[in-house]
Amino acid sequence: MSKKIGKKETIFRKKAEEEKLPSKKGAEYPIVSKKIGKRETILRKKAEEEKLPSKKGAEKKAPIVRKEKSMALTSKMAYASADEMIFGTAKKPVTTKRGLVIGGGYVYPQVVPHPRPGSEKTKKTLLREYERANGDALERCVILGHPALVIENEHVFQMTWNPEWGGEIAAQTAKQMDDYLAKYGLKAAYESTVADIRKPDMVHMRESEHTQKIIESFKEVSKYADWVAIESMGGKEVFDYAIIRHDIAGCLFAIGVLGTSDMEWMWKQIVEICGKNKCIPGGDTNCSEANTAMFMAGGFISKDVPHTFAALCRAIAASRSLVAIEQGATGPTKDCAYENPIVKAISGVPITTEGKVSACAHADLLGNLISAVTDIWSNEAVEYHDMFGGTTTAVFTEILGYDVAAMNSAIDLGYAKQYQEILVNSDKYRDTHGFILSPDNAWQIGKAIVDNSKSYYNRAKAAAIKAGELIQGDPKMKLTSFEKEALEKSMKELRALPEDDGKFIDMCLKKYKDVKGFIPAAYGF
Repeated sequence: MSKKIGKKETIFRKKAEEEKLPSKKGAEYPIVSKKIGKRETILRKKAEEEKLPSKKGAEKKAPIVRKEKSMALTSKMAYASADEMIFGTAKKPVTTKRGLVIGGGYVYPQVVPHPRPGSEKTKKTLLREYERANGDALERCVILGHPALVIENEHVFQMTWNPEWGGEIAAQTAKQMDDYLAKYGLKAAYESTVADIRKPDMVHMRESEHTQKIIESFKEVSKYADWVAIESMGGKEVFDYAIIRHDIAGCLFAIGVLGTSDMEWMWKQIVEICGKNKCIPGGDTNCSEANTAMFMAGGFISKDVPHTFAALCRAIAASRSLVAIEQGATGPTKDCAYENPIVKAISGVPITTEGKVSACAHADLLGNLISAVTDIWSNEAVEYHDMFGGTTTAVFTEILGYDVAAMNSAIDLGYAKQYQEILVNSDKYRDTHGFILSPDNAWQIGKAIVDNSKSYYNRAKAAAIKAGELIQGDPKMKLTSFEKEALEKSMKELRALPEDDGKFIDMCLKKYKDVKGFIPAAYGF
């Protein structure tokens, strides 16, 4: 359950029922999947009869062993107050290969092309698809006079399962950008997002061929990309169990403990790889969990998940996504991490956000506000097709470019704060998500995180409680009876949780031990 609701970029394999992923003897994986990294569904043949890989003797009961915290957590805010935060400027700007300074004073547009179903059949057809899609975006910038562009390619499954595919697409795109710089002076940067093809209820998160493919993919794409990213899946199996039960403790455990543990393990390796290949380690996102909650909450007529519950999950997610930065990632962060304003407030790294121009991929309730402190403005993803105005990648590059031109003009004219105020107030009280991610509240949630740096659990719980208190404390944030009751229930449950992280983890290891696919050892426990 990790693809964002509203996405339609389904990648089908020819004769899917006949194809199998390479795996250990006895494991078969017919592919009928959407784009991996979002809400991919990989169905195993006779899944009910198969068991997850485990070490010999794993079925025997053993005493619970908790992993000790292995690093000092962030305990200080990068910004003294929310008033210091503005779009286009970050405390710790990052310079790309072709001279873009992200967070250095201006905002840059980012377009995310996605290949059409069928183009993934061979490496040759996929290379050609990306050559056209990425090339159309670069060309539209030159036609309109937009001076800079970021292109992100989120891996479809085949690009990560075959690491050389992703590497060759990255090399091809880098050459296109070099050519446009030499011929037209266009400065462009390339972000390669490796797909997290691990599905916790089907493969071991650390000891699987899927995991090795991810690591190999980072080694390939980091040779050519300006920066790399991933949408990691840690804790997804427990989260899916908890979210449909409105179990806030389960979501806290999934995102704030399991997810952070997985990220710490994964990002140490990513940062090391980037260091060897002189590539920028960008960032991560809680797309698989907090975004799932947000899209299950949906719009004003949806009641599958309370909007207040989803907002608490988002606050928890900020504690999780921060781990990439603590392990050495420098930003720019991943666009679909809606928690990024909180991450920026804490760390000072440049961030990427997506909002209204992501309507091609999904709807949200904070389409303007989410750009209030951004450094790169993205469209999430758009499938490559023709439109009346040109191909989709060209059209969305144009839209993003003009959005960014307005923001940068506000900066140049000295009206950035006024422009920011307009963006914020257009959405702040539309929904609880926009409310907690407005700069003032994002900063306060960040402060709660750094003030509770005793453990991942403590800071994640503190973030959720602070978000709930902010929602309950502002009379302008109108809630229905359904939302009020849901928030009161969650807040009561959060406050009743133990203070000690060890007690909480022990409690959850017992409570969720029978969740399908949950292997504590896969998270270092």
